Amino acid sequence: MKSLEKDWLTSGLIDFEYKKYVLLAYLQHVKSNFKSQKLYPDLRDLQYHYDYSMYFKDGIQQLSVQFPKRIKGVNPENLNLEYEASPQPENNYLSEIESIMDYALPRFKRAINEGEEIVAEVQKNLQVVPVGILPLYKNDGYLLLHEPMINETRVYQYNLTIFENKNERLRGLKTFYVETIKKSMMNTFENIKLDLVKRYKHLPNPATYLVESKYVLPLEETLLPIAKKKVVEVMLG
Repeated sequence: MKSLEKDWLTSGLIDFEYKKYVLLAYLQHVKSNFKSQKLYPDLRDLQYHYDYSMYFKDGIQQLSVQFPKRIKGVNPENLNLEYEASPQPENNYLSEIESIMDYALPRFKRAINEGEEIVAEVQKNLQVVPVGILPLYKNDGYLLLHEPMINETRVYQYNLTIFENKNERLRGLKTFYVETIKKSMMNTFENIKLDLVKRYKHLPNPATYLVESKYVLPLEETLLPIAKKKVVEVMLG
């Protein structure tokens, strides 16, 4: 199973054993990708499923709190009324979903932690340095992604953007592939930048960052998204 539907928890057959089978098949696929150092989009999807399940679980708990209570008696020491929850109508649907969530949540969390450990290891083996002098305006420029083991430099134009999640506003890089260049003694990174300026007039003084990886990594699934994240950290200091 390559992906888990966003509404997997509430769609289709609501049965613990069936949902357990669906979940484990998905997590097995994710684990296989992680072993191959392919992190995205699985890591983002895992976080979504974890957050959604937590949100759903909190909603069920709040619903149970809102059920009316009835007086059980009076506390003789402080004369306060004591309450007990009224019996809730039996709801096998919600009960089954709660069981599924209790099973899924710790497994989502373990998979997220495993992925984040790989991200941290990849980040340790990436070096980010500016190419030439950085201009004051750094929101648009070039990202040079270099893998010494294959001696290729992929060139991306980037734009620094702002996006929001449920808690905060975040910065990220939107990238557009430009070309791949063979690195040589004569064709230095500074020369690559100068050539880009000559050929692409819309960025006359671009901020340019070089990201070098010690290892060859899956490009779209790992190297590029982590490189973009690290460049943002360097840009924002």
